[in-house]
Amino acid sequence: QVQLVESGGGLVQYGGSLRLSCHFSGRTFSDYAIGWFRQAPGKEREFVTGVAYGHRTYYADSVKARFTISRDEASNTVSLLMNSLWPEDAAVYYCAAKLFNIAKTPAEYDHWGQGTQVTVFS
Repeated sequence: QVQLVESGGGLVQYGGSLRLSCHFSGRTFSDYAIGWFRQAPGKEREFVTGVAYGHRTYYADSVKARFTISRDEASNTVSLLMNSLWPEDAAVYYCAAKLFNIAKTPAEYDHWGQGTQVTVFS
């Protein structure tokens, strides 16, 4: 019954910024951790960052100091602010939900959004 809807993907010039959003519905938001994953053509799905209730966060080394995840309990929304984007960041970005704590393995998440495309150009 959990539903996740991503938005905010699109075209961005390299070195620029983009904000993605993930809206959660169907269950009690505070019971779930939300993760962001990305998948580029020919590559495995990769953990990017995650946030749990209480604002506990975890970032992949590749995005530390560039990406920021945040959580708004009032709107059931998780945001991902991406700064200093480069071609290697281009991918389909997915948000995913699991009960309680953050994990970095896709198989540990029970619910997934449809994904949103991020394209970095110059």
